[in-house]
Amino acid sequence: MTVQTQLKYPVVLVHGLFGFDKIAGIYPYFYGIKEALEKAGATVFTASISATNGNEVRGEQLLDFVKEVLKQTGKEKVNLIGHSQGPLACRYVAAMHPELVASVTSINGVNFGSEFADLLRSAFTPGELPESVVKTAMEAFAKFLTAISGNPDLPQDPIAALDALTTEGVAKFNQKYPQGLPDTWGGQGKEFDNGVYYYSWSGIIDTNVINQGPNNLDPSHIAMLACSMLFKKEYAENDGMVGRYASHLGKVIRSDYSLDHLDAVNQIGGVVPTNSDAVALYVEHIERLKSKGL
Repeated sequence: MTVQTQLKYPVVLVHGLFGFDKIAGIYPYFYGIKEALEKAGATVFTASISATNGNEVRGEQLLDFVKEVLKQTGKEKVNLIGHSQGPLACRYVAAMHPELVASVTSINGVNFGSEFADLLRSAFTPGELPESVVKTAMEAFAKFLTAISGNPDLPQDPIAALDALTTEGVAKFNQKYPQGLPDTWGGQGKEFDNGVYYYSWSGIIDTNVINQGPNNLDPSHIAMLACSMLFKKEYAENDGMVGRYASHLGKVIRSDYSLDHLDAVNQIGGVVPTNSDAVALYVEHIERLKSKGL
């Protein structure tokens, strides 16, 4: 789908846990999405923030990045689009500095915590050997990702990241930054809150192998499918990392697209279910933002 448009404000794409802007300056986290949005008429930047860290730390890093974008473009605001943990950093910036943000869009966002993060956290006793071993391994992996993405100086804290993604951790975050959140479970939040537009969309795993097509052979999809089986509250209504209703924020475009957690950023290599077009969702959203004068 091609939409010819021109946004008033630039777009900043914000990655999630273990994310990056580009690996070795070549392979992007938002696979093929930046190019599609630019073709549709948007000025697009991909944020450089820690692969693993707490929401407020990543939020402060994103704030610095946003200020640089505004300085570079001469614009007054940005449109923030985040995936997974990314929307929490976006929400932090919008809550702290709404004058700098035109809109926040959450893609498969952990807006009410992740059942999978809860399971991981419950497996480790704080301060004991298992946690320290996991922290060391995750920290090494995060530093590796950061190094090959060209940002070796960004701080990494995988345990802080894990705590920040649990139901309890996000609940504490939500008490401080409630903008755009639904009042009822599974509902919608305000589309316009404290001067900022809020949107979200997300997906769930479609177990129909015909709809998955080549995605059946994608190792990341196989992993997401396995993780999805561990959910209880939103069993069969999750993307492998985040529950359908746990992702709701602001105006909910839709929360049951046939997309697992990584399909939502067109990974791996653009292999996604045959009945979904991840890139088209982003392009359509540009037109939505344009209709709001953003």
